[in-house]
Amino acid sequence: MRFSFAESMTDPSFYAPLARAAEEAGYDSFVVPDSLAYPKESDDTYPYNPDGTREFLEDKPFLEPFSLIPALGAVTERLRFTTFVLKLPIRHPLLVAKQATSTAVLTNGRLVLGVGTSPWTADYKLLGVPWEGRGRRMDESIEVLRGLSTGKWFEFHGEFYDIPAAKMAPAARIPILIGGHGEPALKRAARVGDGWMHGGGDLSQLPALLKRLGDLRAEYGRSELPFEVHVISLDAYTVDGVRRLEETGVTDVIVGFRWPYHTGPDPQSLQEKLDLLRRFADDVILRVKA
Repeated sequence: MRFSFAESMTDPSFYAPLARAAEEAGYDSFVVPDSLAYPKESDDTYPYNPDGTREFLEDKPFLEPFSLIPALGAVTERLRFTTFVLKLPIRHPLLVAKQATSTAVLTNGRLVLGVGTSPWTADYKLLGVPWEGRGRRMDESIEVLRGLSTGKWFEFHGEFYDIPAAKMAPAARIPILIGGHGEPALKRAARVGDGWMHGGGDLSQLPALLKRLGDLRAEYGRSELPFEVHVISLDAYTVDGVRRLEETGVTDVIVGFRWPYHTGPDPQSLQEKLDLLRRFADDVILRVKA
């Protein structure tokens, strides 16, 4: 079992010391979320917090993943960095390929690209990308990402993107994990993903999601291939709970030590955050990995 530390929407100066401390304490990954802008008006409902609002984002410092991850990679040596999740269909995949391969090289192969479609129509409106067809756009984007990241000549002619033969350097092999709880996301993860990322929400649904994911992987003939399963679960906070998750095929647990969906500034000091991440490492990580 691997352990991922989650922190976001906090004082930007906190990230470097938190990343160093997480690595020293035995965490395997640092998850980095993605958000571009906060719309003044929106009727969207967010599926992963109880009231479905997006107000928790207002005035929060939300750093861009491909800017933050190289900075954290420079002060660590072993820690992986997982985007959780990058809103892929609202971006052009050629640009994402350039950002991702550059970030992977700068971190010595420690980037894991978690991607999703985004549950908010506002993200699409802000960038002038149609909401309709986002799933098919996502599929094309993954294919373009994989093709361009090889460093070989690649061309693509699809419904949304038309890319003449081109080559990109540096090349980098980047694991792509699919986020999302809906049937299309589970099918996409099983069919083309290197793994799946669970977004939280109603934890009672997790066993059914894991079972469906396993069934789909078998259906696509991919059960024997390496596959990462990253989850948020209360079981992750005890040694026995981690063992239970491991038995269901979970490879990575994501843990954080504050409620991220409150409005207003982050109430925790840097020292509080450091104390909490180290206490969890002593109580759970070290015992699981012993």
